Amino acid sequence: MKQQWHKISSTDVLQELSSSDEGLTKDEAQSRLNKYGLNKLVGKKKRSPWLIFLDQFKDFMILVLLSAAFIAGMVGELSDTLAIFIIIFLNAIIGFVQEYRAEQAMEALKKMSAPIANIMRDGVLSQKESYEIVPGDIIHIEAGSIVPADLRLFDSHSLQIEEAALTGESVPVLKNEEKIEMDSTALGDQLNMAFKGTTVTFGRSKGIVVATGMETQIGQIAQMLESEKEAKTPLQERLASFGKNLALIIIALCVIFFLAGLYRGEEPLLMLLTAISLAVAAIPEALPAVVTISLALGARRLVKKNALMRKLAAVETLGSVSYICSDKTGTLTQNKMRVEEIDHTSHEYIHEMLVAITISNDVTHDEKDKLLGDPTEIALLEYGEKKLKTKAELSQNYPRVREIPFDSDRKKMTTIHKRPQGGFISFTKGATEALTKDYGHHKVAEEMANKGLRTLSFAMRIWDKLPEECIPEKVEKNLTFLGIVGLMDPPREEAKEAVKLCQTAGIKPVMITGDHKSTARAIAKRLGIIDEDSNDNVIGSSELDRLNEDEFSKRVEDIQVYARATPQQKLKIIKALQKKGHYVAMTGDGVNDAPALKSANIGIAMGITGTDVSKQASHMILLDDNFATIVETVKEGRRIFANIKKFIKYTMTSNSGELWTLFLAPFLGLPIPLLPIHILWINIVTDGLPGLALTGEKAEPHIMNKKPRHPHENIFAGGMGTHILWVGLFMGVVVLSTQYFGIKYYPEKWQTMVFTVLCLSQIGHVLSIRSERLSFFHPKRIFTNWALWLAVLFTLFLQLCTIYIPILNKIFHTKPLSLNQLGLTLLISGLVFFAVELEKFFKRFK
Repeated sequence: MKQQWHKISSTDVLQELSSSDEGLTKDEAQSRLNKYGLNKLVGKKKRSPWLIFLDQFKDFMILVLLSAAFIAGMVGELSDTLAIFIIIFLNAIIGFVQEYRAEQAMEALKKMSAPIANIMRDGVLSQKESYEIVPGDIIHIEAGSIVPADLRLFDSHSLQIEEAALTGESVPVLKNEEKIEMDSTALGDQLNMAFKGTTVTFGRSKGIVVATGMETQIGQIAQMLESEKEAKTPLQERLASFGKNLALIIIALCVIFFLAGLYRGEEPLLMLLTAISLAVAAIPEALPAVVTISLALGARRLVKKNALMRKLAAVETLGSVSYICSDKTGTLTQNKMRVEEIDHTSHEYIHEMLVAITISNDVTHDEKDKLLGDPTEIALLEYGEKKLKTKAELSQNYPRVREIPFDSDRKKMTTIHKRPQGGFISFTKGATEALTKDYGHHKVAEEMANKGLRTLSFAMRIWDKLPEECIPEKVEKNLTFLGIVGLMDPPREEAKEAVKLCQTAGIKPVMITGDHKSTARAIAKRLGIIDEDSNDNVIGSSELDRLNEDEFSKRVEDIQVYARATPQQKLKIIKALQKKGHYVAMTGDGVNDAPALKSANIGIAMGITGTDVSKQASHMILLDDNFATIVETVKEGRRIFANIKKFIKYTMTSNSGELWTLFLAPFLGLPIPLLPIHILWINIVTDGLPGLALTGEKAEPHIMNKKPRHPHENIFAGGMGTHILWVGLFMGVVVLSTQYFGIKYYPEKWQTMVFTVLCLSQIGHVLSIRSERLSFFHPKRIFTNWALWLAVLFTLFLQLCTIYIPILNKIFHTKPLSLNQLGLTLLISGLVFFAVELEKFFKRFK
């Protein structure tokens, strides 16, 4: 177990590390540098770009397609081979770009280190490269410094450090040097420590280096970031399974077809070529292209909704999310402090209280009239100006003449002003515990704290003349207590609605925050994440630490609020939920969130407040830092997956129709009905164009009223497999019936009719499957996808070209049909459309 430096005094830390106020000697520092290594973040060896690119070809579906391209080339269909190779290559480029970007997260983390540090060596303070720092060094930090290593503070003066990136704490933390007695302390509560990569915003301090490089808190995050593997998306898992199953089915069918032909005494070479054509017909060559285009179009739509996708496959993952683990500050809340409550001691002093709130602060305006200063003081000023007058107007009547700055020991600040009626007035504001200990009001402060409010107290004193000594001991005595102000970063209104929508959609929202349990509980209740009487589903960092893996596993699905969570605990939460079979979205903006963002099924970084590290580790960046946007993206993810399923349903049903046609014809004593050029045409044109247009279908009604898909749900679940088989078989029967009667009545044109009926049957099918349940003729659906209508009309036009243009007659071995013959093929083709419409009719009345 590592030394808990915050629990021992600074004197004992110096002794433990064999150091002193004078710092280490030059020789000792060099010796320790040899022992502990440079104060740098070290990453594992990076994969070369070529290796990343080659890894894109390992996917099983890609290997199946490569086999299909090779087979197509063997039988002379070079255009098919070329088309498949182009699709595979484009898919590999997109995958490469996404993975290469992901490798940059570690580089962004390294940039957070301070290049120069003020180090005490041999009693002399000097600036040195921060990578030379070793445990036991004495470091001086001040406002503007980036903390160069993990430090145990001593000789601290009003030190405040911005730790949001590491702990999630939204405001600078006031530090001190006192040892902490608590058994288990979250990073945010280690007030006597400063951590590598954080920024000093106020004050100054000395610190003893207790950890460097990969041993620092940020170094441990780097180790987690390097060791965590990205979770596969549901689509990747489903397509991999689909590809393997499809390959096995195709091989089995081809072997049966080939052996049956040999048994019937067919020419072996002819049967081999036909079996290969059968294999090519069964493979959905356009699937990778359609999936990529569908995801790309979805990503483009999401940008308009303030969500930037860094990893394309993650677009669809959103639709499978069953838990959204969200930061509180800025995502569920407004990231802006607001006065929620005021408790006045007496109505006699209401005016003085409002004056104190308005003018006893150091808030200024920039050139655009934006308020600059501490978030709490800005909130007080805004409240005061709304209730009374502007600070500028009040300052004319109450000009400031003296001030006593805030001090971390007193936890107070005082300003002295002239009074319009003569004399002077001092306003003292500070931590509630610092003022109420002298003036009571503990109960009011506790009530506010239980509501999740951050409290600040005000007091005043009237002076006939300016005090001679403007020191706390003289000025901050004999005060009149004015009251207590309760402040909060309030919930976003749209977040409340988004939480409701999540719950309707079967998604559990979970809040993870750096705040204390009382604040976290209050916000969660106001957002509707937990009920008013809920307490068991809120857990703090210390309590979580005490739970072993089995105990936590039993409770993880019920806990909805985590307070003071550490980076390690965020990972623990994600992995526990994933082990339960859930798909988890995790939001984050700090360095501390990066490992969790990478490990989550979908990591969501904040675009406004997020660090570069969190953005590089994420799958998606939220451009407006708004929880409601996440819920919108979930809806879009569900729509995208539904449309990809529609394409698979369409293309596999088409391929099923082709398979049944080719497979059954010889067994029925019919000649092979389609030539390889016909199969290629149908797979690329008839399947491709309308199939691509399906990606633009609107979301089904009530799409957010359904529970998330189970992560391991088969891609053919929900009756899709049955649909592919029966509609494909029905299509095959329709085509073979056309062939049978065509040979009998139109012996010279039967193959053209078969080719046309199969093509038009698939067009009818694509029009009917636009909605799972709604009729094609439903007024809310019929004209919502103009791209599909254009694709259908263009495909129909191209098909007519193959029938009526002489040069294409030679290429496709077709013959012009008479008007009656064309009408007959249209009529026969319509049977598939009406059969699928009938299926949907029965679904609606289930």
